[in-house]
Amino acid sequence: MVYEFEGRTEKEAIDRAAEELGLQKDDFDVEILETQRSGLFKKGYVKIKVHTNQHAGGLNNDVASGSRTERGGNGSAEGQLSRAIFGDPDPKNEFEEKMIAFMEGLIERMAYPGKVSVLFREDRKLGLKVESEHSSILIGKKGKNLDALQLLANIYAGRLGKEDMRIILDSENYRIRREESLVRLAYTVADRVRENRGSILLEPMNPFDRRLIHTTLNDISDVETKSEGEGLYKQVRVYFRGAR
Repeated sequence: MVYEFEGRTEKEAIDRAAEELGLQKDDFDVEILETQRSGLFKKGYVKIKVHTNQHAGGLNNDVASGSRTERGGNGSAEGQLSRAIFGDPDPKNEFEEKMIAFMEGLIERMAYPGKVSVLFREDRKLGLKVESEHSSILIGKKGKNLDALQLLANIYAGRLGKEDMRIILDSENYRIRREESLVRLAYTVADRVRENRGSILLEPMNPFDRRLIHTTLNDISDVETKSEGEGLYKQVRVYFRGAR
């Protein structure tokens, strides 16, 4: 299901979502739709969209603001790699064995064979690493091929009865390198916006990449951000405060 919440800060909006949905924060993905800094004549707020496959026990059905969404996109899971449990790359149970066999079979049928191993284990999250001579192709432009493979991995996990397990797929440390690149982009665009007192619309991005742009610029008082468009790949507009 998809829901929308607002708060004075990102934390307040997420806390409100968790309380009203009756879920733990790890049970849903958060997409920041809009942020606005507080000023002399207006209050600051953050508007978020929450994606979850869990039953929202604490919320009446008429509060839902959208329909069921596909699981396993990039979401916010990659941003939690820092607290994941890295360990033995070999599978520890039947589920991990089946996931590895599925991914290796999938990329082999794509004619880009490689080795898949466990990257990390975390509560309701499993990271898989793909090693291949064709990694650049499997990652694709802006990681879109990797995102697609990750989506298929999550669909397969659901068919194995692990709907509550999120699969994070990586190759050549792309997720970390992409995050560093987006942070640099965010600050560069913010500088340009502050110079020309206008706005800049960024390329379409998945929810995790958009959230990273929003949170990176959230502490810059004279710059605001907003997601625009429909579907999974929306665009972030960065604009000088008061110029919208």
